[in-house]
Amino acid sequence: MAEVAEITRERIAAVAPRIRDHVRHTPVMRVDMADFGRPSRTVDLKLECLQHSGSFKVRGAFNNLLSQGVPDAGVIAASGGNHGAAVAYAAMKLGVKSSIFVPAVSPKSKTDRIRAYGADLVIGGDLYADALAASQALAEKTGARQIHAYDQVETLLGQGTLGQEIEEDLPEITTLLVAVGGGGLIGGIAAWYEGRVKIVAVEPEQAPTLNHALSAGKPVPSPAGGIAADSLAPKQVGDLMFAIARDHVAQSVLVADEDIRAAQKALWDTTRIATEPGGAAAFAALLSGRYVPDENERVAVLVCGANTNAVDFG
Repeated sequence: MAEVAEITRERIAAVAPRIRDHVRHTPVMRVDMADFGRPSRTVDLKLECLQHSGSFKVRGAFNNLLSQGVPDAGVIAASGGNHGAAVAYAAMKLGVKSSIFVPAVSPKSKTDRIRAYGADLVIGGDLYADALAASQALAEKTGARQIHAYDQVETLLGQGTLGQEIEEDLPEITTLLVAVGGGGLIGGIAAWYEGRVKIVAVEPEQAPTLNHALSAGKPVPSPAGGIAADSLAPKQVGDLMFAIARDHVAQSVLVADEDIRAAQKALWDTTRIATEPGGAAAFAALLSGRYVPDENERVAVLVCGANTNAVDFG
């Protein structure tokens, strides 16, 4: 696929200065797993949950808006919530009209944020796939530019800048745990690292899109449920990211909903970091023991989203 050849370490490096003034360089927190009731091990948490709009998604959103012209009709995006918030935020900052389609499962914390950024918000069906179809229909009618959440070159290049930033912050790591929905994040990061660190994909058991794709040898329709369905449950992973993941993602791990909820609670109780379910999924793999590092691994975990109103996880 010709487009996959465009998603390279060199192109990601070229994107970074384009979006640098529009995104935060998010911090790293070093923790001891003993504080979470697990065997002592130093782990670095990359807190992309503190990014503008509450997730990593603004990286791809700004790259889309800054790398290509925007028509008078503005931009359109379909999203479980985070991508929509990111596009709405970028559009607001750049003075561009935006229309955001979300499924009915999108939580109020995310739809409120989208509205606050001035976007036209449309509830487009029960699932992400429904919202995507509705957004595509309007884009064809109005001429607005569609910004895909994960299966678009500009999106993956933008998300790849997070891989570059992680390497700048943590050049010594050997392993990076990353949550997966449609795959734009892990695709961009894996394209940056090109196999130089072990990339571990983490997904909910009820939304195993990449796990099923790797088993099948291609993207395939998968279940789309669980507590992280608003951010980690597309119908299937993107074609662009799959070609990268097949070559550069070392392992796929599935976690249960109760693992994710426990990780949310542990992150809040121990570090006072509030995350949404999708944002805590990668840490859930480590906390639950679904992923057990070797003794000599130097592990980092990407905490990628914080769009939740919940603080007392009960």
